[in-house]
Amino acid sequence: MTLIHPTRRKVLQSFTGMAATAVAARTLLPGGAWAATGTPEVTGATLGFIALTDSAPLIIAQEKGFYAKHGMPDMLIEKQASWGATRDNMNLGSQGGGIDGGHILRPKTHLYTTGSVMQNNNPLPIYTLMGLNEQCQGISVTQAYADSGVGLDSSPLKDIFAAKRAAGEEIPVAMTFPGGTHDLWIRYWLAAGGIDPTTEVDLIVVPPAQMVANMKVGNMEAFCVGEPWNEQLVNQRIGFTACTTGELWMNHPEKVLGMRADWVDSNPHATKAILMAIMEAQMWCEEAANKDEMSEILSKRQWYNVPVADIAARIKGEINYGNGREENRPDLAMRFWGENGSTSFPWKSLDTWFVTENKRWGYLPGDLDTAALVNETNRSDLWIEAANELGIDTSAMGDSRGVETFFDGVSFDPADPDGYLDGLSIKTMV
Repeated sequence: MTLIHPTRRKVLQSFTGMAATAVAARTLLPGGAWAATGTPEVTGATLGFIALTDSAPLIIAQEKGFYAKHGMPDMLIEKQASWGATRDNMNLGSQGGGIDGGHILRPKTHLYTTGSVMQNNNPLPIYTLMGLNEQCQGISVTQAYADSGVGLDSSPLKDIFAAKRAAGEEIPVAMTFPGGTHDLWIRYWLAAGGIDPTTEVDLIVVPPAQMVANMKVGNMEAFCVGEPWNEQLVNQRIGFTACTTGELWMNHPEKVLGMRADWVDSNPHATKAILMAIMEAQMWCEEAANKDEMSEILSKRQWYNVPVADIAARIKGEINYGNGREENRPDLAMRFWGENGSTSFPWKSLDTWFVTENKRWGYLPGDLDTAALVNETNRSDLWIEAANELGIDTSAMGDSRGVETFFDGVSFDPADPDGYLDGLSIKTMV
């Protein structure tokens, strides 16, 4: 995969200008646009989603009438063909025939805002408004390696891949968007097993819904994607799941609701209404008694258009890995809400890890001011306003979830991201 990096100066200058403008705008409203509850400025917005189970809260909020309940009856929830299409449509905005925001990979907020993945590196300021879910993605491998011993430990693939390279063969390994969560998960997994994801495999971008078909015809050795596509791969007996991402990092963050900063700034009451509606949907999705109905809804043609069986098991933690291993792991189920909304709350410390990992792999410059970018894009204050309106106890919410520890024993202290980077042996910095 060829990576095109913006110059360090251009990224920093673009971000600095955007941040200064936003800070100036907030200074004009010292009480904050969120100081009082009011009627939504508009009755709807257009949100995009990819056919991945973690988009469920946006869809359930529509199906169950939560948007209308909070004064937003004209919401449009529109399927996107790929993460690239999501980016392009968000750049257009709904007034240009695109979308105002939606279900996105968490690092996209930072990648859009700095302009690093945008056309001509033009920044598109985006806010992270809430987390949509935790864990329940997967790293799956072609059936040819079923007897290799590869699993949570990727190292059995190192010699296999080395032999293929020596024979002049490519080693395509797929993820869904450069610098996105699936890219970072598969890079972390490979690097932990001693495989350099930049030099020892060929990383390619494949839309989530096309993963299974591409592995079926032999276009990739492995992939990382969200559900229901790992489950579908197993159900069709095309490959197997080496590990779920919850095994890499228990309770890791995944998708977020991201929206254009200009839309949020112009429609603060409508934004709060959207947050409240999706929070109610997250609570509904979290209930075990609703999982089967949720699977039925998501399976519909206008949403995912896949069999219910491809959705229902893994969201509950019932995992058939496809290589003879089956486990009932409620701790690996997809979480949508958590205790008092701890899954939904957009912890800044988690954004700090994603920015740091994007520095690790060269998607963002190493000297970019991480704290400034996180503080400018993460609007946890808006989440708290909406949660308080719903009567949710937010007293435990703050900037940091604390030190995070991964499956290989490595820890990330959000107070010392550079120390984390210094301790990593496999990385690509710019």
